[in-house]
Amino acid sequence: MVIKKFRDGDELSRTAAKALVELTNQAIAERGRFLISLSGGSTPMKLYEQLAVEKLDWTRAHFFWGDERCVPVDDPGNTYGQTKKSLFDKIGTTNIHRIKSELEPAQAAQAYAHTLSGFADAPFDFPRFDLVLLGMGDDGHTASLFPGSPVEIDSVTIAVSAHYQDRPAKRVSLTPKVFNQAREIWFLVTGAGKAETLRNVIHGERNLELYPAQRIQPVNGNLIWMIDEAAGKFL
Repeated sequence: MVIKKFRDGDELSRTAAKALVELTNQAIAERGRFLISLSGGSTPMKLYEQLAVEKLDWTRAHFFWGDERCVPVDDPGNTYGQTKKSLFDKIGTTNIHRIKSELEPAQAAQAYAHTLSGFADAPFDFPRFDLVLLGMGDDGHTASLFPGSPVEIDSVTIAVSAHYQDRPAKRVSLTPKVFNQAREIWFLVTGAGKAETLRNVIHGERNLELYPAQRIQPVNGNLIWMIDEAAGKFL
C-alpha cells in the first residue's frame, strides 16, 4: 500500500491524470488494450476533465464502472451520464461498457456480469482490470459496498436495494472478488469530513463489516491512496 498526499483536489487530479496516461500507454504496449473501472463523485470528475485534454489512443481503452445508480442516464446521480459530459463527449465515442441503469438492480447486475464475461481473463469469468478507481464515503463505504453489507460475496456483481443515508438506494456494484484482482487500484479521497474514517480504515483495527473500504486488498496488484491534505490530516 502506498499513500500519496496532495495539497488539494486539483493537484491530486492533475497528478493522477498524468499517471493514468502512463499506465494506459504501458498497458496498451504490453497487452494491446487498457481496461479501467471508473468511479463516480466530484473528485473523479475533476480527473476526467483533466484526462479529456490528454493525447491518448482512446480506441484501445475500455471503460467500465465499479458501481452505478439505477436511474436514467440524464439523472444527475447517474455516473455514466456525468462522465459522458466530463470526458466522453470531449474525446469522441470509444469503448464504453456502461451498466444498464434503466433496468431494475437485479436485472442490471446480471446483465453487467454478462458484459464483464466478454472480457474475461482466464481463469476468471471477469476481466483483470489494469486500473480500478474508487472513492470512499465518510462512513467508509466504497463503490456501492455499504457498512453492514455482506462481506463474503462470491458473485461478480451485486444488486443493492437498501436505504443509504436516508435515501433509497437502487444500485449495481462490482464486488471485491473483481476489484481485488486488478493490477492497480487507486482510492481518490478528498475533504476533511473523511479524515477520521480514513485514519480508521488505513491504521485502525480490521473491521470489514463496518468499513467496506478495508475489503479492497489487491491479490497481486498495487493499492494506492491518493488523498488531499484535508482528508489526510490524521495520518
